[in-house]
Amino acid sequence: MISTIVYIFFKIIYLIILTVVILSWIPIFDVRKEPLASLVNLYKMIMSPFRFIPPIGMIDISPLIAFIVLQIIERLLLQILIPMGL
Repeated sequence: MISTIVYIFFKIIYLIILTVVILSWIPIFDVRKEPLASLVNLYKMIMSPFRFIPPIGMIDISPLIAFIVLQIIERLLLQILIPMGL
C-alpha cells in the first residue's frame, strides 16, 4: 500500500517536471496565468535542490539530473518497502 503511494508520488513529480520542461519550449503558453502558474511553482519547488548545476551552453541539464536522482531515490525506497510488505 505505501509502496504504491510512493510509486504514484514519484510519477506525479516526473510528470510535473516533464510538463514544465516541454511547455518552456513552446512560447505560446503564458506560465504566469493559472493553472500553469501553480504547476511552475511546484516545478520550482521540486527543482530548487538541483539549481546549483550550471547550464551547459544554452541547455539546462538540471531536469535531467533531477530525473536521475529522483529515480534512484524511488528505487531505493521501493526496494525497502516492497520486501517489508508495505
